[in-house]
Amino acid sequence: MDDHQAVVGQLGRTMRSAVDVVGRCHLGLPVVVAVPPLLDDGTPFPTRYWLTCPLARRRIGRVEAAGGIAAAQRRIDTDPAFAAVYHRAMERYAVARDRLVDPHYGGPVAGGGVGGSGGGVKCLHAHYADHAAGNDNPVGAGVAPEIEPFPCAVGCVTMIGGHPGRNPDWFEPPR
Repeated sequence: MDDHQAVVGQLGRTMRSAVDVVGRCHLGLPVVVAVPPLLDDGTPFPTRYWLTCPLARRRIGRVEAAGGIAAAQRRIDTDPAFAAVYHRAMERYAVARDRLVDPHYGGPVAGGGVGGSGGGVKCLHAHYADHAAGNDNPVGAGVAPEIEPFPCAVGCVTMIGGHPGRNPDWFEPPR
């Protein structure tokens, strides 16, 4: 199975542009992909790093449901040192994404930092994806101990009837 097939199987849909795998699990499957700032149809896309790992997405969803976004925002609002690192990460993210747009392009482009946010934390998935892609992201780094490790015994995706899909033998390993 190639990377494109693995990502389609993980997400259950085809990506809207070509992506590059920038983070893998211990089984060699994609965890994070880099998405271009303009999708194939020209749509501006603010999220540079997209989390594909079903286990990471599931676990982060639980953290968000338990108030993780509000907790991260409170830390930014009350810890000046953390806030400074967070704002640097947001700026770095936006600048790196925007550098990928052809300077002669005159159409609409995405704005904001991680996940397109122009202010506060909006998605822990996007912050963790940025962190897992190897970037300094304090919100993503803060989520990591709550969701890692990802010790899957078998891959989350497989080929089923010639098409990529979720592996029926995969299950969420205990933490």
